[in-house]
Amino acid sequence: MSGTDELIRQYEARLAAFEERLRKMETTGGSATAALAQPRRRSTGGTGLRLGVDVGGTFTDLLLLDEKNGRTITAKVPSTPSDSSIGVLNGIEKICRTAGIDPTDITEVLHGTTVATNTVLTSSGALVGLVTTKGYRDTLQIARSFVPGGLGGWVIWNKAEPLAPLELTIEADERMDAQGNVLVPLDEAQLRRDLKELLNSGIEALTIALFNGYTNDAHERRIAEIAQEIAPNIPVSTSASVMPEMYEYERTETTVVNSYVRPVVSKYVHNLQSELRRRMGDDVLLQILRSDGGLSSAQAAMEQPVNLLMSGPAGGVSGALWIAKQADFKNLLTFDMGGTSTDVALIQNGVARTRRETRVGDVTVRAPSIDVRTVGAGGGSIAYVPELTKALRVGPQSAGADPGPAAYQKGGVEPTVTDANVVLGYLPSDAKLGGDMEISRPKAETAVKTIADAIGISVEDAAEGIIKIVNENMCGALRLVSVEQGYDPRDFALIGFGGAGPLHANALSRLINSWPTIIPPGPGVLCAYGDATTRLRNEATQTYVTSVSGTSDAEISGMLKDLEDSAGEDLTAEGVARDEQDVFYQIDIRYKGQGMKLTVDVSPEDFAREGLKGVASRFDAEHEQLFTFALDAEHELVGLRAVVQGAEKNFINTEGARGAKSAEAAKVTKTRMYADAAWHDAFIYDRSKLVPGNEVQGPAVVTEMDSTSVILPGHVGEIDDVGNILIWPAGHSRNR
Repeated sequence: MSGTDELIRQYEARLAAFEERLRKMETTGGSATAALAQPRRRSTGGTGLRLGVDVGGTFTDLLLLDEKNGRTITAKVPSTPSDSSIGVLNGIEKICRTAGIDPTDITEVLHGTTVATNTVLTSSGALVGLVTTKGYRDTLQIARSFVPGGLGGWVIWNKAEPLAPLELTIEADERMDAQGNVLVPLDEAQLRRDLKELLNSGIEALTIALFNGYTNDAHERRIAEIAQEIAPNIPVSTSASVMPEMYEYERTETTVVNSYVRPVVSKYVHNLQSELRRRMGDDVLLQILRSDGGLSSAQAAMEQPVNLLMSGPAGGVSGALWIAKQADFKNLLTFDMGGTSTDVALIQNGVARTRRETRVGDVTVRAPSIDVRTVGAGGGSIAYVPELTKALRVGPQSAGADPGPAAYQKGGVEPTVTDANVVLGYLPSDAKLGGDMEISRPKAETAVKTIADAIGISVEDAAEGIIKIVNENMCGALRLVSVEQGYDPRDFALIGFGGAGPLHANALSRLINSWPTIIPPGPGVLCAYGDATTRLRNEATQTYVTSVSGTSDAEISGMLKDLEDSAGEDLTAEGVARDEQDVFYQIDIRYKGQGMKLTVDVSPEDFAREGLKGVASRFDAEHEQLFTFALDAEHELVGLRAVVQGAEKNFINTEGARGAKSAEAAKVTKTRMYADAAWHDAFIYDRSKLVPGNEVQGPAVVTEMDSTSVILPGHVGEIDDVGNILIWPAGHSRNR
């Protein structure tokens, strides 16, 4: 039996024992969620080590922050798609060995996860039952009159089935009006009969979404109580607790998705937290990264996992924000390329753009998330030549972690983007991925040769064709977050990270003319940096539809303050004192008569100074940027929100002493690089030996443990004061 098989066997044995304990707790009336997810206070007697963990499709990245000794330690291990927690635990073992510490020295684990995302994408969630108001049983089936694609999209579009089937939907005889007054009392007797039949039908989660439930959730709470009496082991999600906003379809869909992923996410968090406590002690604190870039407690993650759908990509943006603050860059396009996909986002004035909707596959939920766009382009993306067209294609199919690219020597034979990078000399064959995974140039050439033979060109030209196509695919995603949102990419720097990002970042900057290209320290584990340095976050929201002229600054200020207090209470319960909490307000606003709305962010100080007039002015400016016009029309408020964040976490100061301009001391060996249809002589540099002030002339390859960076011919890489490589065209004016 191999070491990996033995590890999996031991893990499964512990998992079986753990699930048995859960069953015993449930039969004795105990709460598994409460027992495992109570917030833990950080130990004051330990060393206070903080661990960031990011799970990707190919690799799991880890970053250990040792504030006491002023150091960071990174590690990278293969992901385990069948159970990502196995990869997390493997990584913890590796990073503890590397750092020479005991796992019990770690007091905080901050985790970005794709469990919720993958559950939706693979249709592997729970069987969900739904309770609606009488007359609204078809809410999910009616949905919204939107068909993706062009004008003829409806011809080929296959509408996805709702996650809560119609046959598992029942109606409650009740009704609230828009002000929250009871129009029709809840018929509990009939409801109890219908609920018993529904709960005994095999459903694994229950959603309660009543019409106007956001204005008064008394009936939703009562139905939840009855459901828990009948079937205490089935998780129940109410729409007022998940999304207390108007629009019954969006509220119902969001709550159903929460129920759909809840059992899977809860089991994952339960098991991971139990295993962490077994290895690290009961004081270890597990927190999960939310889609909006904030942190959630383990308990909140289990109760409202719909907020985790973009958890993984949010870590990269949080990491980019961290490095941007260090290097004093305020406007960035982020480019996170991994083994399976690429995520891009836009940061303006040091703030990542967010949206109130999150879309994964065919599912759209009303939950906050960083505005990240994803394309199926990664290091593992497979290149192929269709027999019909004989035109080269790349992705979205991926070799993933298993078997991986041919160069990884793990059984993969199909040509991938990584193999093309090896053939071109961008990824030297003597480099090691994750510090210990060797790559093979002969196997990469053999794989890419299948493309070259199919088209009738050289292996090098085939490899460069693969790279150019995947770069254009990723460039299209960058245009979505910049040009199509009214931003000029020339006003932004491009920060490339992820395991494969630094290989392609220079070429993307050249395509969209965004300079400089920034390659941060530890680019392959920057998502883990984001996980480790982000803050606890919570929000409270209220639907409030009224014209701006029909209310006052004082009234809205009072409502926002109440929401701030409500959101702050939860963070206080997590151990964040009120004087350590930061707050900003979000106001949903539109022109009167509009169906759409925009969200305007405003600080309490700015609202006190500018009032609703300032909010309306900000809305006009945003509307004009997005749609090229603003109207001389009355403004209407739609919703109010207070977002509260915990204290900003400390991190290691990465600044180093400046050195000479020459990077001669960091040269490792000569190499060759194929670019623009020609071979070029180049050098390989060891990034650990580069110091601030050094300049690396392209063409060059810069290697480090977790990633490899490429500086193309005609470009130069400068090392700034915090260790970033800033790539510019040779002779470019450095005016940022």
